Amino acid sequence: VQLQASGGGLVQAGGSLRLSCAASGRTFSNYVIAWFRQAPGNEREFVAAISRSSGSTIYGDRVKDRFTISRDNAENTVYLEMNRLKPEDTAVFCCAAAMSSAIVLGRQHRRGSTYTDWGQGTQVTVSS
Repeated sequence: VQLQASGGGLVQAGGSLRLSCAASGRTFSNYVIAWFRQAPGNEREFVAAISRSSGSTIYGDRVKDRFTISRDNAENTVYLEMNRLKPEDTAVFCCAAAMSSAIVLGRQHRRGSTYTDWGQGTQVTVSS
């Protein structure tokens, strides 16, 4: 599946952004979709993932209670709503896909190696 992330930009601390990940090429509803991010000099960090039917979502510790992942299978799109943004959220955000029948997401869905298809990143910059 081909993925295209968008929606990044510059925002002040405390603000909000919504990222989109549009998919094409395969049956979107067969895939678990995740967001990862990477800041300069840092390792790639898991942000959030959502199961095929939206029944299960998981979040990284640093974003839970601030970020919300959702999907619209009719539109082949996954969203990441980011609220109360902090300067430490500044990073390139990427979406990734893994074909999976998992109903409940687990530890493996936090690992980048689980995902086979990756989109290009979108830059999020949070100013203090």
